[in-house]
Amino acid sequence: MRTHKAASSNNINRRPTVLYLVCAAAFFSVILFGIQSSLFTGNQKLDLEQQDVRILSEFQSTVKQCVANRGLGLTAHIIDHCSLTLKFPEGTNSTWYNEQFKTFEALEYNYNVCEAILLWEQYRNMTTVLTREYLDVRPKGWEEYAAQRIAQLGADKCYNRTLCEEHLNLILPAKPPFHPRQFRTCAVVGNSGDLLKTKFGKEIDSHDAVIRDNEAPVNEKYAKYVGLKRDFRLVVRGAARNMVAILNGSADEVLIIKSVTHKSFNAMIKRITNPVYLFQGIVLRRGAKGTGMKSVELALSMCDIVDIYGFTVDPGYTEWTRYFSTPRKGHNPLQGRAYYQLLECLGVIRIHSPMRSKRKQDWSDVPSREMIGRAHAAALRLKRSQAGQAGDLGQFGSCKVTGNVDPDNIGPVSGSPDMSDVRKNSNYNKWEVLPFKSLRKEAQDHFIEMEGASLYKMDGNKLDDLVCVRHSLKSEV
Repeated sequence: MRTHKAASSNNINRRPTVLYLVCAAAFFSVILFGIQSSLFTGNQKLDLEQQDVRILSEFQSTVKQCVANRGLGLTAHIIDHCSLTLKFPEGTNSTWYNEQFKTFEALEYNYNVCEAILLWEQYRNMTTVLTREYLDVRPKGWEEYAAQRIAQLGADKCYNRTLCEEHLNLILPAKPPFHPRQFRTCAVVGNSGDLLKTKFGKEIDSHDAVIRDNEAPVNEKYAKYVGLKRDFRLVVRGAARNMVAILNGSADEVLIIKSVTHKSFNAMIKRITNPVYLFQGIVLRRGAKGTGMKSVELALSMCDIVDIYGFTVDPGYTEWTRYFSTPRKGHNPLQGRAYYQLLECLGVIRIHSPMRSKRKQDWSDVPSREMIGRAHAAALRLKRSQAGQAGDLGQFGSCKVTGNVDPDNIGPVSGSPDMSDVRKNSNYNKWEVLPFKSLRKEAQDHFIEMEGASLYKMDGNKLDDLVCVRHSLKSEV
């Protein structure tokens, strides 16, 4: 009897011990599982990053070969999966002397290909015209930003919104008048004297849309060199003062002012039939600059394929030339040449020039759209991973500000009551009331894929500062 009681007592004493051991084992199992999961997740993330680095490294190799084939002496030297250097050959004539830094123009330039492909592929989804919806959605859009786009306003802010609207109404559409993928092919025609060395006129006119710069004349005298087709013209403030002479009787050519509007511009706009808008783009602090580059930005936001003509991109120049005026002392724009060549090998543009005109127009050495798409996705994942942004943020991951358009309030067409009868009775507003079904199928598909959103740059050339404005798909489609 005593033995039985003793055994029962021992069993009772063992139960808490066993229970403690089971709990401890479970606790350590949870910890071990957490460590394994963490290691698995970390390894998975590392594997994905390594895969992205491989994709970008392969892309860099293709870009390097493209530069070797198409660069007219330029060579690309890979530093890592994102960085490369473009070098001009020894003996290149660097004629431009920088007085500030007491040095001649460099013969090599460093680029971050990952940043470049993210920036320019993003432009394929962008809107590059200032609109009313942008000012409505952007924080302090009317108060602060609108004032920056009006010359001689007399104030640093639009304290009186009505006054600012009077300045902008003529050139301020309610929503984007142009759409991504609206055209298949676009020609951007610069003003270089290069154009007189070739006869690209008919080729230029064969494009779905042609974009020209500033005062460049379009007439029979230069038709065989630059063509006669005129759809869009990007002008700086100085050229905009002569818009009536520049348009020279063209009733449909769209004029886009690069910088600011002015009360004297408005007086002219009220008398002409042409659509006139303000450019809304980025500020490129590296690479090529000027109206030509802005025209490329404009074209890329509307066109699948962008061909450029009349850009000084061939070696050997010691003069700054325009096809419609006498040469003057200038410099060989090495930095611009290098950057345009990089853009061609990133699939952004296709370059046409005298030294390229005699060879077969074969673009097989430029990365394919599929390869560019893979490289873009890899660069985006790496960027977000390095920034600590987990998961798939989707196509609106770069939206810093988001707003919605009231489907019942379409907004006014640009214009003002005191316009001339000539303008009132013209089709200047046809772009703003263009029926959705009349758009190219690719443009319609893109609009639906983007869920009816318009994307705008907000400031500078940052990738993550977009203003995204959503429209009702039902009301548009």
